[in-house]
Amino acid sequence: MTENIPVIARGDEYVVLYKGGAFDGQSERRVASADGWDKEITTLASVDGIETMLVYNAETVRVVGDQVQVVYVWDAADSDELEALEDRGEL
Repeated sequence: MTENIPVIARGDEYVVLYKGGAFDGQSERRVASADGWDKEITTLASVDGIETMLVYNAETVRVVGDQVQVVYVWDAADSDELEALEDRGEL
């Protein structure tokens, strides 16, 4: 099964697709390190003016055309807690 996992070299670009959390549905380009794509990404998000650390873990990797795409899933347990809407005074 490991023969189907794409390999990227240091300095190659890959596409990050976020699933869940504050970045759900967003994408960005990143540059691979010596180890390839990141296994985990920790991002800083500003949710209603409050900075929050969000952790995303690599879930799936695929090649589309000539680009590597990595889907990262929000890890709520390892991330800072996001305030519920009712706690933000929006409901």
